[in-house]
Amino acid sequence: MTVESTAPRKPRRSAGTTGTKSTAGKRATARKSPGTEPELVQLLTPEGERVQNAGTAAYDKYVADITPDELRGLYRDMVLTRRFDAEATSLQRQGELGLWASLLGQEAAQIGSGRALRDDDYVFPTYREHGVAWCRGVDPTNLLGMFRGVNNGGWDPNGNNFHLYTIVIGSQTLHATGYAMGVAKDGADSAVIAYFGDGASSQGDVAEAFTFSAVYNAPVVFFCQNNQWAISEPTERQTRVPLYQRAQGFGFPGVRVDGNDVLASLAVTRWALERARNGEGPTLVEAYTYRMGAHTTSDDPTKYRADEEREAWEAKDPILRLRRFLEASNHADEGFFAELEAESEALGRRVREAVRAMPDPDHFAIFEHAYADGHALVDEERAQFAAYQASFADAEGGN
Repeated sequence: MTVESTAPRKPRRSAGTTGTKSTAGKRATARKSPGTEPELVQLLTPEGERVQNAGTAAYDKYVADITPDELRGLYRDMVLTRRFDAEATSLQRQGELGLWASLLGQEAAQIGSGRALRDDDYVFPTYREHGVAWCRGVDPTNLLGMFRGVNNGGWDPNGNNFHLYTIVIGSQTLHATGYAMGVAKDGADSAVIAYFGDGASSQGDVAEAFTFSAVYNAPVVFFCQNNQWAISEPTERQTRVPLYQRAQGFGFPGVRVDGNDVLASLAVTRWALERARNGEGPTLVEAYTYRMGAHTTSDDPTKYRADEEREAWEAKDPILRLRRFLEASNHADEGFFAELEAESEALGRRVREAVRAMPDPDHFAIFEHAYADGHALVDEERAQFAAYQASFADAEGGN
């Protein structure tokens, strides 16, 4: 059965018929009718209250013994990751980086899943997994070289079992599946996790990865961060069913977790990784969250989404949620928060200094290695670009 067949077909409108707006309105109303929302695994409410119910029982045990120190550690991870992300955004605005993809609002999904991993597990990220990189021990400043244009990554993937960022949408799911198939053939009990977004879920590469992982029972977790927007396209324009339900058609389980709940993200990912290590095959985790900022610094979200939508999600902020829980449980005092604020500012300074100490990008590197033996057209383009660059020097000299 295809995804399309799960919804009734509507009759075609005859030529010249109007009413597109009302049709869209009816469609939106049908999707948002009461009682139709899928089950969401949540262990910590937006108000910071710890919850347990029948729907979460299977996952709650994975964080039942979490200590106050570990909770403070999760909070610290999210705060420092957000501080680094904000500094990177500012550096791009100041011309120090060519581009930046912010994770603002997605800290709980990334830190929760990242802290669920063992050292011998392997991660295949997109270009937004700054929180997961933090959990894997990748220095934040190493993430910025690519966005400045001075390297292609800046870290050894095998040093942290954290692959280089992938810009091509969805292709890393295939890489993760192949790697996981190799892990299984080697007889190791480690697992692989592949991160991607709701937009990438429409890519053919992702469907192929689902197919191969299911057929070969690969020990891989597909972690989809559904932040509601694939650049300017809402998720409801991409699928007729909740994303996690797509796993059913490929023969493995899918689960939707509150991506703004770091405890639930940690618990569900631990469960999925355990399945993989036990030889039970792949799992799709849909972390239901929200991209609070722009898709990248070249994007303007005010052009396609309402302020009210963001305000509603700000009330579910993952960091504020855990802070409320820490304070209500007396697991952290003002001294802890003050000390963390100072650490956060120190991280911001270190990132600024490191980026400004990086060399300027080599403007001519783009022409290197395009062809193994060189090419006349590339030589011509290089010469044209050199003349263009020299024109700025001539202009400055004339002044």
